[in-house]
Amino acid sequence: MSAIHPIRESDLEFDNGSFDAAAFASQALGSWQGVAAVIDHTLLKPDATRDQVENLCDEAIRYRFACAMVNPVWVPTAVSVLSGAGIPVGVVIGFPLGASLVSTLRQEAEALTCLGARELDMVLPIGLLKSGNHQAVQHAIQATAAVAHHHGALLKVILETCLLNVAEKLRASEIAIQAGADFIKTSTGFSSGGATAADVALMRGVAGGRCGVKASGGIRTLADVKAMLEAGATRIGASASVAIVREMGAE
Repeated sequence: MSAIHPIRESDLEFDNGSFDAAAFASQALGSWQGVAAVIDHTLLKPDATRDQVENLCDEAIRYRFACAMVNPVWVPTAVSVLSGAGIPVGVVIGFPLGASLVSTLRQEAEALTCLGARELDMVLPIGLLKSGNHQAVQHAIQATAAVAHHHGALLKVILETCLLNVAEKLRASEIAIQAGADFIKTSTGFSSGGATAADVALMRGVAGGRCGVKASGGIRTLADVKAMLEAGATRIGASASVAIVREMGAE
């Protein structure tokens, strides 16, 4: 693993010009299939059953969602159902508190990618960020990204924006990007608030074209999706995915 270089104020980048949110949103919103292709079809309830997970995967195949996002215990089931379908399995790690040891994050990433997960949504160490220990935050993300990328998986880093002030959101976005995140993501959906268009726009302002931005938490309608895409999101996390694409005429 490469050496850790702490982020300084002078490292912060705001590259607004290299990503055309309006063009991306227009393309995605042109058809229900385009919308489905940017949605992570998600089931993270603690009481989710095998039948519900299998149904989630069947829906992901039917509507061609970006991935099927599940809790770690359900990865083998999802991999089995989605085998050969061309839909990746996504999984959450360090979830939902962002308070895991780095060794735990690495072990989760290793075990789950070996089981077949190809997209990992990791919660940033929130308390460490708010304590000003930016090097530890960077180390946790970088260590997890190294494992994910070694196995050909994407890493999305959840900031939990509802718990951060503006300066912390900016700082967290930059740290995650420089540490190797493929996406920065708004929310777990398990805290005091979810995605807002303002937070997505702020995150895209930091990211520019350097990585994806995923909006998640409380996105239930096509209007919600439209607002997030127009603000700069390139991926949507939702459990109401089928209802959303049916608003556009999917059956």
